[in-house]
Amino acid sequence: MAKKFQIYGMGNALVDFEIETTVEQLESLGITKGVMTLIDDDLQDKLYEKLGKNAHARACGGSAANTIIGAQSLGSRCFYSCKVAEDETGHFYKQDLLACGVESNLSYQALQPGKTGKCLVMITDDADRTMNTFLGITGDIDYSQIDESALLNSEYLYIEGYLAGSPIALKGAVECMAFARKNHVKTAFSLSDPNIVNFCGDGLAEIIGEGVNLLFCNVDEAKAYSKQDNLQDAIVVLDKLAETLVITLGSEGSLIINSNEQIKIEGVQVKAVDTNGAGDLFAGAFLHALANGATLENAGELASFASAQLVTQFGPRLSVDNLAVVNSFIKNQNL
Repeated sequence: MAKKFQIYGMGNALVDFEIETTVEQLESLGITKGVMTLIDDDLQDKLYEKLGKNAHARACGGSAANTIIGAQSLGSRCFYSCKVAEDETGHFYKQDLLACGVESNLSYQALQPGKTGKCLVMITDDADRTMNTFLGITGDIDYSQIDESALLNSEYLYIEGYLAGSPIALKGAVECMAFARKNHVKTAFSLSDPNIVNFCGDGLAEIIGEGVNLLFCNVDEAKAYSKQDNLQDAIVVLDKLAETLVITLGSEGSLIINSNEQIKIEGVQVKAVDTNGAGDLFAGAFLHALANGATLENAGELASFASAQLVTQFGPRLSVDNLAVVNSFIKNQNL
């Protein structure tokens, strides 16, 4: 019998504030470009005061949330476990997630006192994204946010590597992964960010444990986690951790490694203005395709096409027009 949900996600709940800026501004503020850096809320407020005049509309986010919302927008039914506070930002997150059609634990669990996490997503002229994140209460996400009934009724569990940045969240992610394995729910995991790999590698290894069905990463993350300078050497290390390894190559596409077979997916050439959320949507589209019976190659082609459409616009979610383009691709490819 078909399960109710195609994908169950666990990850941080962050309200994203996307800001257009310059490399020079980042340098003047001492911000490390191209990675995610954890900061406190006071520093985040000061940065927003300096940069916020170029901000786009806020949106519920977090890496895994973007993945889940992306898959939901393509037609999968998804559930997301996360944690927000009893504040204005938390209520905004809850309503925005609901507006995306995603079911979550927020609909029935009481929100707790505290501060909801926020992320300043700074986009430079080269379309690169730099993130400064205040975790707030999402750093305390644990197994009590997991809906075991929904997880049991899901094809895939997807967890983001960012959870390794908090001891409490790390423990919850390890427990969630163990529950999924025990109950034969397929597991997918993302290494998320080079900084997370460099500073929280042991935590990532804990979550991966005895291995996952699907492991997502980009080239920098692959090399950092494997401690290899050459991508093919990195693949040898990472391939042992997953049934299927998926490495994104930016504009050059992606590599899918399964049972010693390498499938090269060509990139879709577009003019990128904002790469924020591209890797998240890639994972969401890939999982959506697999959960609906596609081959690995077809899943990779859809993921590559969808993420290419995303980088032509600002924001981590496909616009109405770009979503229509992706849905047309799905129809034409019989996915």
